[in-house]
Amino acid sequence: YLPFKGTASGAKEQEATNFLEKRVERIENYTFEETVRTAIVCLGSVLGSDFRGNEIEVACVQGKEGRFRCLTEEEIEEHLNAIADDADA
Repeated sequence: YLPFKGTASGAKEQEATNFLEKRVERIENYTFEETVRTAIVCLGSVLGSDFRGNEIEVACVQGKEGRFRCLTEEEIEEHLNAIADDADA
């Protein structure tokens, strides 16, 4: 059921939803890092753009308590570097 595994909203919602639907079977087994990176790659793919850590905001809800937090610019930059490294491999 897609809304519990990945969803999108906004101007390019359909494109983002299509991107996520292609990965929905694997998303369930993703680590936190893989999930964040998939979200960032989805955003970049839909917008046709690359980002820097200070150009986007990433937030997550984790754990059974549903703790919401925003990632720091440094954390986002680490994920962007990992995405770039994966693309180079």
